Amino acid sequence: MARKEKSAQTPATAMLLARGIPFAPHPYEHDPAAAGYGLEAATALGVPPTRVFKTLLADVDGSLVVAVVPVAAQLDLKALAAAVGGKKAAMADPRLAERKTGYVVGGISPIGQKTRLATVIDASAATHETVFVSGGRRGFDIELAPDDLVSVTHGEYRAIART
Repeated sequence: MARKEKSAQTPATAMLLARGIPFAPHPYEHDPAAAGYGLEAATALGVPPTRVFKTLLADVDGSLVVAVVPVAAQLDLKALAAAVGGKKAAMADPRLAERKTGYVVGGISPIGQKTRLATVIDASAATHETVFVSGGRRGFDIELAPDDLVSVTHGEYRAIART
């Protein structure tokens, strides 16, 4: 599944290639006027929104946590806090998210972040053969097996999304 394309090189793809994890790059034309990055990706790639996952950062009791949920759902902050043994979660400041991950909002990948953070992936990912996540920039997603996503992010599956 892995294809090495110069245009697809990001910290996320570099990490996957270095670890020998199979993935498929999926570039698409990003529309700056799009209302939501994840739904834009699902539409542009012709993939059901249940298979396209967004990467969100939350502050759980003073520590940043990465949450990966389907673009068609919302992050359940209480469930995320409970998943990491915390009491209270709130969405992280976007500038802090960019600084800690090394990616820009709308292109934050759960893979290859500048700072390794605890990562929780919604359990629904495990029901798919492959899922799509940001490849590290707007207009670029990568497709990989959900268990490979868990492995490369040192993440864990938990029910953290609500529709």
